[in-house]
Amino acid sequence: MRLSMHEQKPGEFSVSRGVLDELGLDEVARKRTCGRGPSLKTHLRDSARCTLPRLKRWLFSWLPVLSWLPRYNLRENGPGDLISGVSVGIMHLPQGMAYALLASVPPVYGLYTSFYPVLVYFIFGTSRHISIGTFAVISIMIGSVAERLAPDADFMRNATNSSAVEHIDIAARDAYRVKVAMATTILSGTFQVLLGLLRFGFVVTYLSEPLVRGYTTGAATHVVISQLKYMFGVSPRRYTGPLSQIYILVDVCYRLPDTNIPTLVVSLVALAVLIIVKELNAYYSKKLPLPIPIELIVIIAATLVSYYGNLNEIHNVDVVGEIPSGLVPPRVPNFTLFPSVVGEAFAIAVVSYAITISLGKTFGLKHGYKVDSNQELVALGLSNAVGGFFQCYSVTASMSRSLVQESTGGKTQVAGAVSSLIVLITVLKLGSLFEELPKTVLAIVVFVNLKGMFKQYVDVPALWRSNKVDLLIWVVTYSCTVLLNLDLGLAASVAFSLLTVVFRTQLPRYAVLGWVSGTELYLDTEAYEEAKEIPGIMIFRSSASLYYANAELYRDALEEKSGININKLLKQKKKQAAKQKRLQAKEEKRARKEKTKENGAAGVSANGTAHKESDVVQRHVPSAHPHEDSSSTNGATPHGANGGLTKGCVNGGFAREPCDAEYGQAEGSLAEEDAGSSGASSGCDRDGAQSARTHSIILDLSTVGFIDTVTLKTLKNVRA
Repeated sequence: MRLSMHEQKPGEFSVSRGVLDELGLDEVARKRTCGRGPSLKTHLRDSARCTLPRLKRWLFSWLPVLSWLPRYNLRENGPGDLISGVSVGIMHLPQGMAYALLASVPPVYGLYTSFYPVLVYFIFGTSRHISIGTFAVISIMIGSVAERLAPDADFMRNATNSSAVEHIDIAARDAYRVKVAMATTILSGTFQVLLGLLRFGFVVTYLSEPLVRGYTTGAATHVVISQLKYMFGVSPRRYTGPLSQIYILVDVCYRLPDTNIPTLVVSLVALAVLIIVKELNAYYSKKLPLPIPIELIVIIAATLVSYYGNLNEIHNVDVVGEIPSGLVPPRVPNFTLFPSVVGEAFAIAVVSYAITISLGKTFGLKHGYKVDSNQELVALGLSNAVGGFFQCYSVTASMSRSLVQESTGGKTQVAGAVSSLIVLITVLKLGSLFEELPKTVLAIVVFVNLKGMFKQYVDVPALWRSNKVDLLIWVVTYSCTVLLNLDLGLAASVAFSLLTVVFRTQLPRYAVLGWVSGTELYLDTEAYEEAKEIPGIMIFRSSASLYYANAELYRDALEEKSGININKLLKQKKKQAAKQKRLQAKEEKRARKEKTKENGAAGVSANGTAHKESDVVQRHVPSAHPHEDSSSTNGATPHGANGGLTKGCVNGGFAREPCDAEYGQAEGSLAEEDAGSSGASSGCDRDGAQSARTHSIILDLSTVGFIDTVTLKTLKNVRA
């Protein structure tokens, strides 16, 4: 082997060496016979060894707060974390109460959810900038479970002179829904912790970006539909199961004549103020030291207007109601609910982790630090599991709060601890002040905060231009999420996404490669005009790996491109082998007879005569059967039907041109003898010219990542 690097222009290179097969490559490169890593015994011994550095690394990996809090620079990071924490804490208050309505639990439980899980993540999380807490998508997923297991119909009172709403035992209903949310959250957190301990952080890779964006957009549609009743002040029937959102939307439209006008006015005023100020915040973001906390301002103003205007009593505007002060003690969940919520709990675990890790890695790349995906799974799981005992519901990272936490100077999770302190003060001392807050204002807060998700509709034209398959995944995911339940929608979306991968491997692009003159490039002859096939040689390539699902398709495509019917070729080979076997048995029998005659002969002349007679017979038999003679010749030569591919030539069944000068004459005579049966032996379905011109087929397997036993058998048949 030699490398030629002389007389070359800058940026060019040339390689001159012999062609290597796998055995030759192993010999030249001296392939190792065993792995370089330590043995299993050594690995187990090292893992069981307890040393101080190992213990320190173990503690830092499971308790990341120990690695950065002792080195916390108060002067450098303190002011930014303080301002950021206060800003995020102010956002937690309206969002916590608003998203609690999505979870179908009283608003105070949204404040609990904005407190306990944040502290747990402060200890176990590895991202410095994400804000853990309530989120619209996860809240609506919890709410769908709560409404399914605790519908209004199960809590009806026996009353005669009251409205339909007053028939419902709201206290009992809400208490049971809190139990359902607790059970779902604890089970979801348990799933996340177990997957994290098993180092299953990679599970989120099965959720592609189009799938996640389509799913969150569909969930946002669920959120909007669920908040319409608060915005218009109507009481539609509750539906669960597939197409429930369609039924709810139809019912809301049917009840629009019963709209509560004061509620609608409050909704429109709050909507206008929130949209205008949020746009101003975005426009003057570089000039404002802090974004205007318009959500909190609107909530305070609406509470004051409702309180002094007696909107609940006079105009029947639905308000939040009693908000107990103080924290609640931990409680044991209702374990009998676990079998009923296991599917939804796993879906929530996957979706919440996908949102958290995507945001965490985004900020990590931006600020130059690593986010441990497995530790994030454990941290999020502990946040949910511990929070569930304190009557919280499932949490994840919030895009809006995380952006505020980063943009206002937050550099560590100390900002999260400060935000939880703001929530704690509100729960202990200020919670009761919001009892007269109209629920429609909370619905508007939710609606406006979905702006980022609504922008994901622009993915449709963008994906149409870039990738049709990803567009199909987005549309199917969105449709399944809207039309089905959120858990069924996620399962159907993941299944469809995986099927697209299977379909793309089953239906790859097959190409015949040609040489581009003056270069070392071999490209698809159908896609590039300058790519020309080498005379007598066909290079065939598939764009996907070969396995049992596409092995037959690969073979069919090879037959179509080459014009060779492999089945007919195999039948011809079997016939030739059977004829040769019969001929060989006949010759052996005749040889035994001749040997007997030789043994009985008296002299050397008799032996010579016997040999001559045998030669005459052997020459006479093939001449009477020209095709059998061709088969026999093929079987005897190294290039024949039994020899497979030798020196790059195809077997005698469809060899038509010489492959090399040293055996060109023999191949020429073989083609001349077999000219009468070229159509049958080649099996050309399109025209005989293609297979007649091709004497060698090269299977380009450079794109193949793996091959199974079914493919090996198929390739063996192709080579035979």
